[in-house]
Amino acid sequence: MNEIFLSIVIPCFDELVNLQKGVLVKLHDFLKTRKYSFEVIIVDDGSMDGSVAFLEKFTSLHKDFSLIKNRHLGKSGSVTTGVLKAKGSFILFTDMDQATPISEVDSLLIFAREGYDIVIGSRNARKGAPWTRAVMSQGMILLRKIIVGIYDISDTQCGFKLFSKKSAKNLFTEIKSLHSGFSTVKGSKVSAGFDVELLYLARRMGYSIKEAPVDWLYVETRRVNPIWDSIDGLIALIQIRINAVKGVYK
Repeated sequence: MNEIFLSIVIPCFDELVNLQKGVLVKLHDFLKTRKYSFEVIIVDDGSMDGSVAFLEKFTSLHKDFSLIKNRHLGKSGSVTTGVLKAKGSFILFTDMDQATPISEVDSLLIFAREGYDIVIGSRNARKGAPWTRAVMSQGMILLRKIIVGIYDISDTQCGFKLFSKKSAKNLFTEIKSLHSGFSTVKGSKVSAGFDVELLYLARRMGYSIKEAPVDWLYVETRRVNPIWDSIDGLIALIQIRINAVKGVYK
């Protein structure tokens, strides 16, 4: 069996609306134009809206797509499950809404081929985003610098990150261990702390990180609550700092 060049991991929690818009068809059609081998791993996070039935049918018709059914662990648990199952030389995780279109992976692969361990999308322009998202973003940047000490990465939160196989397996094995395999959550759970902790740990482990500008278009979602998500993000940053002081990140 030939080695897979690119694995794409996509978490899914109640994404039927996006699925019915044809996001996976567009993903498939783009990847088929590439000259490299690929696999797409969709990790369902306990969806209750019919997403699973849709995904079961789609993956049965597309051999390069597979479905993993998780209990509801939140985005961090779903991404970790998918990455640890991935077989590609490079592993990308991205969002189902494709706010950053899959075509942007070519921009990241340029730097990955140059030898960077991790290449992350950076949203210079946030088209269509409401002012509340802009405030949340700037607040997160400031708090991240003060509390965690990550100064040189401008956009830790873009859900479009590419890893070499070695860095991915080591990082996500460590993340899974730190969180004891992750716990079941309630409702939609997208913690800002996951991306920050991942990059903080990557730095501690000596991996090289490169930011690459990507196109991004705001996609309306009810899952972002400016107040509660900001509080959750602050708590996550404080916990990372506490863990660092305690020597949890060895």
